Amino acid sequence: MEDFNKLVEAEAANIQRQGEDEEEQDPESNTLHQPLLKRNLTLSSSPLAIVGAKVSHIESLDYEINENDLFKQDWRSRSKTEVLQYIFSKWLLAFLVGLLTGLIATLINLAVENIAGYKLFAVVNYIEQKRYLMGFIYMAGANFLLTLVAAVLCVCFAPTAAGPGIPEIKAYLNGVDTPNMFGATTLIVKIIGSIGAVSAGLDLGKEGPLVHIGSCIASLLGQGGPDNYRIRWRWLRYFNNDRDRRDLITCGSSSGVCAAFRSPVGGVLFALEEVATWWRSALLWRTFFSTAVVVVVLRAFMEYCKSGNCGLFGKGGLIMFDVSGVSVRYHAEDIIPVAVIGVLGGVLGSLYNHFLHKVLKVYNIINEKGKLHKLLLSLSVSIFTSICMYGLPFLVKCRPCDASSLESSCPTTGRAGNFKQFNCPKGYYNDLATLLITTNDNAVRNIFSINTPTEFHISSLAIFFVLYCILGLITFGIAVPSGLFLPIILMGSAYGRMLGIAMGPYTKIDQGLYAVLGAASLMAGSMRMTVSLCVIFLELTNNLLLLPITMLVLLIAKTVGDCFNPSIYDIILELKGLPFLDAHPEPWMRNITVGELADVKPPVITLSGVEKVSHIVEVLKNTTHNGFPVVDAGVIPTMGSANGATELHGLVLRAHLILVLKKKWFLQERRRTEEWEVREKFTSIDLAERGGKIEEVTVTKDEMEMYVDLHPLSNTTPYTVVESMSVAKAMVLFRQVGLRHMLILPKYQAAGVYPVVGILTRQDLRAHNILSALPQLKKSNRGKKGH
Repeated sequence: MEDFNKLVEAEAANIQRQGEDEEEQDPESNTLHQPLLKRNLTLSSSPLAIVGAKVSHIESLDYEINENDLFKQDWRSRSKTEVLQYIFSKWLLAFLVGLLTGLIATLINLAVENIAGYKLFAVVNYIEQKRYLMGFIYMAGANFLLTLVAAVLCVCFAPTAAGPGIPEIKAYLNGVDTPNMFGATTLIVKIIGSIGAVSAGLDLGKEGPLVHIGSCIASLLGQGGPDNYRIRWRWLRYFNNDRDRRDLITCGSSSGVCAAFRSPVGGVLFALEEVATWWRSALLWRTFFSTAVVVVVLRAFMEYCKSGNCGLFGKGGLIMFDVSGVSVRYHAEDIIPVAVIGVLGGVLGSLYNHFLHKVLKVYNIINEKGKLHKLLLSLSVSIFTSICMYGLPFLVKCRPCDASSLESSCPTTGRAGNFKQFNCPKGYYNDLATLLITTNDNAVRNIFSINTPTEFHISSLAIFFVLYCILGLITFGIAVPSGLFLPIILMGSAYGRMLGIAMGPYTKIDQGLYAVLGAASLMAGSMRMTVSLCVIFLELTNNLLLLPITMLVLLIAKTVGDCFNPSIYDIILELKGLPFLDAHPEPWMRNITVGELADVKPPVITLSGVEKVSHIVEVLKNTTHNGFPVVDAGVIPTMGSANGATELHGLVLRAHLILVLKKKWFLQERRRTEEWEVREKFTSIDLAERGGKIEEVTVTKDEMEMYVDLHPLSNTTPYTVVESMSVAKAMVLFRQVGLRHMLILPKYQAAGVYPVVGILTRQDLRAHNILSALPQLKKSNRGKKGH
């Protein structure tokens, strides 16, 4: 961790020095022969980013099909049986992803409900005996130990398991390789850590971690298990590439959302709207199949647990607000409070994003100090949470039970249900304890409860709202698995219910439904999702009549929130340094061409079709590039000049060059190989494997003088653009196709003109890096904003 921090500091210092040198030059001193755009030496890019809670070296993924000779031969030789086997395997893996995600979600819910349930039973017993101090010590001690287990696992064994994991999944599906994000250790720590953190009563949910868990399961299934114990079955070779693994992880993320909310359609739409960059109809069917399997598994376990075989599982611990029995009636005048909820959601959501960004910056500084500081931060938040949860209910007055309610329903002393007695005498209940001395899922059920217009006092709801705003800000970012969905739902439902109380005499809408709308508005205002959120809340509430006003609230909240700042996941992506490519390029990107970007970069390094081993080793040792154009000189074209021309044969990957050196596929003389020679040494499975490091390869002095034929290993159909294309257009192509390299070709093809102008990668197309290299663009951009 310390080494990574030093690297980050060195990189930042280097960029700062470049900026200072640039500022020392007089911007008016350009001569006529100098380019209009003032340039730095190169595009600045940092290969480091925070993955989970760990600084890691990141690379891009190869989503492009590498159409070399071996791939073409393998594709031609596939029989109908093998094609059907490939299709069947895709559906089988989609089924297994759904099945395992459903089983693990059930396990997490069982564990959380039982651990938290027995903890609360003990606390309630102490309260009934008026032993309030012992009740607090027991509650705080249990929460402290559960948080300690979750934090120690994350800090010491799997730092990538901390946080929700959704920003990293979003980056992976965008084409960024996030190391150790989907490993077996991460999966195990995520499961145990989620159980510990949620059972500890921290203000976080298991929804985000479930998305990460589903993605981990999908990745491990696709590659045949953990890296050290992979199953080498022949049929799994089909999935030994980034493209198919991307599809599986998309299925896993949608299954995770479905497992969290029991919302199959919402899970599919969440993957489509929020995490996936690349989509197609076949993937839509498979993700829907996975989520359907998850729902069947969850429903089967809930039916089984109804007979009391699951301890304190109760209603399953799964958030389910069935308000299908409520007759939702609203009139034209109800549009005003609904619109107010939407505006509030947008404003409060953007405020939450703003302050959470500041808190996460502070937490990054604390976390950089080492493992002990991470643990102390997590445990401090746990103690503060316990003090607030246990102490604040003592500050509110006991409220008398409604005479019309049944004796059994008010007051209640169990861990679940409304009207908690807590410290009140018989016939009275503590409305704030009803929301705090319970699990987060039960708190949501209580605040969403219908036909309870007088249950909660507005002052108690105000305390609850302020508390969860504070806890929501300080809890997210500690070194435990955490989700943002539940804290935002609790905050939103609180101000929704308060507005419902204020509008009571003027509206027909139930306060519980106002709470639902408040939760939806804050989620849209913070996460900026609309369609998927609408369907998730529709499936949760089981009431189609809510659809029109839910849609209105979501649209207003998202529109208002977009006026202030990006979504919370985009903010976290930027904070972590993950090079995510947005769907919409900046307007000023239309004013510069890819040829101008190529001028800013160092000269492109090319290799000959038949290259000397010593030159390959030298290039690999002295550069970090992952792709090299393969160029043949002296080629006689079929048309045109017979003097010979320089031909762009294709692009060869660094991993394939290292594989050639490892296998020592060398030639004594400079010549092209035959097809059988290549197939004798390599298979398409070999080329799909991730390459090692050049430091692991040993080449003798005699071998350095030998040659390698790169033609059979080169991708002969790389994506290319003309140097006159705008950066905006190139970025859209790069993102939509899922590229790692894009070659820039000269506008004019003629004898003596080199066939490759440059090569673009993900880092070259990021707005921040372009503005660092071309600072004049920043000034012109500011000028336009001023006008």
